[in-house]
Amino acid sequence: MIKRTITNTCIELFNQYPIITITGPRQSGKTTLARNIFPDKPYVNLEFPNLRSFAINDPRGFLNNYPDGAILDEVQRVPELPSYLQGIVDEKKRNGLFVLTGSQQLEISQSITQSLAGRTAMIKLLPLSIEELLTFSPAETCTAMMFKGFYPGLHAHSIQPHHFYANYFETYLERDLRQLTLIENLTLFEKFVRLLAARAGNLLNNQGIANDCGVTQPTVRKWVTLLEASYIVFELPPFFRTIGKRLIKTPKIYFYDTGLLCFLLGIETEAHLASHPLRGAIFENCMVMELLKRRLNRAMRSNLFFYRDRAGNEIDVIAENGSTLLPIEIKASQTSTIDFFKGLRLFKALYPQEVHNGLVVYDGEAEPEIDICRFINWKNLDRAMNKTEKNDIEMLQETGEIDGTPEK
Repeated sequence: MIKRTITNTCIELFNQYPIITITGPRQSGKTTLARNIFPDKPYVNLEFPNLRSFAINDPRGFLNNYPDGAILDEVQRVPELPSYLQGIVDEKKRNGLFVLTGSQQLEISQSITQSLAGRTAMIKLLPLSIEELLTFSPAETCTAMMFKGFYPGLHAHSIQPHHFYANYFETYLERDLRQLTLIENLTLFEKFVRLLAARAGNLLNNQGIANDCGVTQPTVRKWVTLLEASYIVFELPPFFRTIGKRLIKTPKIYFYDTGLLCFLLGIETEAHLASHPLRGAIFENCMVMELLKRRLNRAMRSNLFFYRDRAGNEIDVIAENGSTLLPIEIKASQTSTIDFFKGLRLFKALYPQEVHNGLVVYDGEAEPEIDICRFINWKNLDRAMNKTEKNDIEMLQETGEIDGTPEK
């Protein structure tokens, strides 16, 4: 059993809200997490037809069976239920009652926003982080980690990645999509997803994908939204000081799990991945997701962007922390080179007051530090981020930009 990093966050928020809602991809461990953290809460799986029918036809009677709350799994299957939960938690006026889980963030978000605003804490649980995976399998190589992906069940039961992701994707097509919307041609949709996989780590060109897939651009936009809603892909916005530009400019596309990404690309062995022309993009995808998991495991929104100017200068990730900016380059190489610092130094020159540190995450072991820039082995990314954020806070405290006394 792998202890999830998000555990303490869930406990803390459950003591502050009457309801917590845990969303995330199918098989990311939501049910296991909820049942392990709150073993005294009754568990109700709304995938079961009899329980779902009871909840739909008599929601008050259904909820009256759980006066002290419960874990309600796959709550999106009964979208009217949050409206009735609102009345219950308002009447009881105490925290720590219900835990809701679900795999479709679009439906859950709509239902929660309408009925439980201010009454629930929203938590997103992604598959295992690198730190969590290495506690379970400390000898995992970078290539093996990316090829297998991060779903807990695959590692816990030693399932072959090809079998796991073939079943996962088939279930997604036949089940989740049918619940979210009607897609008449699943074969064409599968082709679209594979075309998108080939573009992981690149700008999302809706028109180009539409041309290659033989569908319209609005259809591509609709399908990308569906993939986002079911935690298959993630859009990384560009960095601009003007918030409006972030919303309208072209994002980059990533997949939430590299194991699924490898499956969609037809990569069937670790050796195949090691020499694959898209290994660099898959490594970048993996590290971007690791940075995202750090935020979500603390119930914080993404603070990640990418930078690209008109001259073609680009930085893979910009992490925005209040008034500070952390530029991060991601390289699949095992060899460190000073050329990797070029973009970081350029960005530092553009934002001298906001940029105090820069990182290059790569596959090598040595971790030299040059000026403000430091090489980081992928295994140490979380530790390096913690140290960098602490240093930024101390620097801001020393300059008086935030309150507090720097730690000695």
